[in-house]
Amino acid sequence: MIAFIDRFVHDNDLDFMPEPQTAEQDSDVLSLFNGVDLEFGGSAAGKDFGGLQFSKPLAVIKPSGTDDVAKVIRLASRSQHLTVAARGNGHSVNGQAMAHRGMVIDMQAIESRIDVDPIAAHADVSGGALWEDVLKRCVLEYGLAPRSWTDYLGLTVGGTLSNAGLSGQAFIYGPQTENVTEMEVVTGNGDVLVRWIRVVYSEFSEFTRDAELLVTQQEGDSFDYVEGFVFVNNDDPVNGWPSVPLDSNQSFDPTRIPRSAGPVLYCLEMALHYKIHEPPSVVDTRVERLIGGLRFVEGLRFTVDVRYMEFLMRVKRVEKEAKENGIWEAPHPWLNLFVSKRDIADFDRLVFKNILNQGVGGPMLVYPLLRSKWDNRTSVVLPEGEIFYLVALLRSCFPYPKGLAAEEMVVQNQEIVQICTKFGFDFKLYFPHYNSREEWKQHFGNQWIRFQERKSSFDPMAILAPGQKIFPRNWQPS
Repeated sequence: MIAFIDRFVHDNDLDFMPEPQTAEQDSDVLSLFNGVDLEFGGSAAGKDFGGLQFSKPLAVIKPSGTDDVAKVIRLASRSQHLTVAARGNGHSVNGQAMAHRGMVIDMQAIESRIDVDPIAAHADVSGGALWEDVLKRCVLEYGLAPRSWTDYLGLTVGGTLSNAGLSGQAFIYGPQTENVTEMEVVTGNGDVLVRWIRVVYSEFSEFTRDAELLVTQQEGDSFDYVEGFVFVNNDDPVNGWPSVPLDSNQSFDPTRIPRSAGPVLYCLEMALHYKIHEPPSVVDTRVERLIGGLRFVEGLRFTVDVRYMEFLMRVKRVEKEAKENGIWEAPHPWLNLFVSKRDIADFDRLVFKNILNQGVGGPMLVYPLLRSKWDNRTSVVLPEGEIFYLVALLRSCFPYPKGLAAEEMVVQNQEIVQICTKFGFDFKLYFPHYNSREEWKQHFGNQWIRFQERKSSFDPMAILAPGQKIFPRNWQPS
């Protein structure tokens, strides 16, 4: 519960640091925590996956359970300056799970709990449990699976629920936060297969037309998963044609690309679940019915059948490869945006075809989401209109001279945001990182007052989530 409250206000946060403390004050603070398992210094908790922010905490808490977490919060409230951050698997990118000279709670130190009730079809899962462990437990032992996922499953349940939790199932079931009441699940088992399909487009208008068609179909009349990405129109092994085929037996035929194609191309990625006992002809018929009206480039269709769990764990292979070549530990200056349907074509023209026409050293995701699948009572802020697009630039810093330096990528991210602002795009940052109160007010717009009220209600002394940097300790509503 603490992990959820910690990031409940996460939608976004500011550059206020706690007032400096002396070594004597640090000692006085730590004396409060007698009986709590501490790791002093906490160097690992002073960095995250983004590799751009570094902030050494005073100590890392290793709680044995929720009682320890509650105790830490109570003790922190007796200090004038101490803040507390919850840290799951450290996959944030802008220091959101850090606490400068504060306390970081290692949520994974709490014994992982994944209790499944197959009759009621729900699961009681601890915040520090990894989604990949939830998947294995639910599917292999009970033939059940949560509805909505993230692409990468090496994340904690509490961490993704603090940030909506998005993947290609969100157009049907909404983000993970919309499925958290008793963790609703859908049937499935180890015998479920997935028809995994990628199709390529040369024209952005046709790509968006088909993507929007698929996500607005009635439930049951579309695929079970829909995403999309942009890739470079060349043979670059990371950013270009080779990144599209689904297995090593497939090859990308560039002669199929129309002469009119620009510097980037587009790929729609779909998946359809089916039972292993279904005749191949039945599955083929379903797929052809769903894909028949799509306007992708003829000859650039890639298909593979994989087991359900293999599909959901697909990014694990990428993680393994990235760790082997040293990229996993390199900085990741990611930029995540929500862009309105109204402005996505101009975004493509000004950003994908211009600034990013050489790629970002990683995936450039772009696919539509539906506003009606999000609960409007939450603190998340979205573009206007029913359809908006997730744009995720999942950058990795390759060693020179293969790509831009981390600092250059950050500048490029800032340029993209400035273009969106200059041309009046209806957009919002997802996982935002602002440096002034006025920017945060602008981000939340007419939800700012409600957001402050929730912070005041759940965390009146602003002890939690200092890494978000919205509210300094002992803040006052404004």
